[in-house]
Amino acid sequence: MWKLHKSQLSQALNGLSDRAKEAKEFLVQLRNMVQQIQENSVEFEACLVAQCDALIDALNRRKAQLLARVNKEHEHKLKVVRDQIAHCTMKLRQTTGLMEYCLEVIKENDPSGFLQISDALIRRVHLTEDQWGKGTLTPRMTTDFDLTLDNTPLLQSIHQLDFVQMKVPSPVPATPMLQLEECCTRNNSATLSWKQPPLSAVQAEGYILELDDGNGGQFREVYVGKETMCTVDGLHFNSTYSARVKAFNKSGVSQYSKILVLQTSEVESMQHPSHDTASIHSESPAEETESIVAHRRVRRATPSPSRFDDTLLPLVPLSRRLSNRWCRGVVTNSVGIKTLVAVAWFTFEPGSAHPDIIFSNDNLTVTCNSYDDRVVLGNTGFSKGIHYWELSVDRYDNHPDPAFGVARLDVLKDVMLGKDDKAWAMYVDNNRSWFMHNNSHTNRTEGGITKGATIGVLLDLGRRILLFSINDEQQGPVAFENLEGLFFPAVSLNRNVQVTLHTGLPVPDFYAARHPMQS
Repeated sequence: MWKLHKSQLSQALNGLSDRAKEAKEFLVQLRNMVQQIQENSVEFEACLVAQCDALIDALNRRKAQLLARVNKEHEHKLKVVRDQIAHCTMKLRQTTGLMEYCLEVIKENDPSGFLQISDALIRRVHLTEDQWGKGTLTPRMTTDFDLTLDNTPLLQSIHQLDFVQMKVPSPVPATPMLQLEECCTRNNSATLSWKQPPLSAVQAEGYILELDDGNGGQFREVYVGKETMCTVDGLHFNSTYSARVKAFNKSGVSQYSKILVLQTSEVESMQHPSHDTASIHSESPAEETESIVAHRRVRRATPSPSRFDDTLLPLVPLSRRLSNRWCRGVVTNSVGIKTLVAVAWFTFEPGSAHPDIIFSNDNLTVTCNSYDDRVVLGNTGFSKGIHYWELSVDRYDNHPDPAFGVARLDVLKDVMLGKDDKAWAMYVDNNRSWFMHNNSHTNRTEGGITKGATIGVLLDLGRRILLFSINDEQQGPVAFENLEGLFFPAVSLNRNVQVTLHTGLPVPDFYAARHPMQS
């Protein structure tokens, strides 16, 4: 019985210990709140002073503008009055002179002389009198200023100036905690898990997970959603990534969590019996089951593209991942060593395609609604490694000449692929094919396509070459050499053609036999 009681007491103590640990964390959170309140108070006071100073500055500026208007009115009134004074003074002098002259004429005793000038003087006196009567003795300007400043609304606004607080705003969520015991890496995938701190009273509406580029670069968002676990695929092998997470709600976002450093697996080589052909091996059933369960616990957003080994790949939704999963191709070299190489699934990209392109089959099948050639690119760019994909011809009417190949992202989208210097392509009709780059046509080769044909595109960036095949047979010589940079799979077609993209394929036999992979 005492053992049972000891066990019960031990369990109770464990629970109490957990509560005590949570209480300590809560006390740390409260102490942090004290510091945060002090900092927020200083910041708020500074903001209030700045707002009031801004109002005072605005009022002073308006005061200066109003005073300038008053001064302008003052100068105008003075000028008008002074001009009228000068005019009246001159007129008064003329009148006084006329009056003095007339008085001198009246004093003369010569009747004949007086009669000679009397009529003219009488007219001159009447005219001068009339001139004084036409508003000359009325002020042209009043002494009052016809400007009234209505400051009542502003005073009322100042008196009503107060803090507006409709309701107490909700605080931002607490900083989430990465759960180290549940975070792990597997091959070139990383699974991260996090949770809200204990006793956190603020509800988080979602989380933002960020990773760097595996080379110490900037962080970028890879997941936004409500889940607390996420698996990120398509990372570099043998690379060190830094991860962090933050929570958000309507009030804002929390601080970032502590940074977690993750190391992805190395790409290994395995010894096997010698074979003559290359094949694709998916993961074992047990591994597949584990992978599916893990991903079903994750609700994925649409993250930015990640890097899969040396290939730029998008992170795809769960529904696509369960059917089109990343695979590892096992390629046999001349000495019987099988080397694991990464192969990628990708689709056509609607965002960068010409508007006339029509997509279907989860962006794996394309056609066009125009009789002119239009270009569509893949959503994956390649800068290193060997990459092979195929396009099957679903419809081929009226002998058009679609083009297949690779292109830069800024290739012209309204002409045949290869017309500019941004694309390297093979265009083909029902009888023959040509290679084309920068509108230069080379290497006419017999053999065309029909409905049901398969065109293969092989890009070997290790050897910097591009070549093509039709129905598993190489079409012509090496099409292009000395290729460098980032290349996107590309197709140009019109409404007479429909093709479907097939990816995640191993290097074809006709190439692997001549260029064995090195371990």
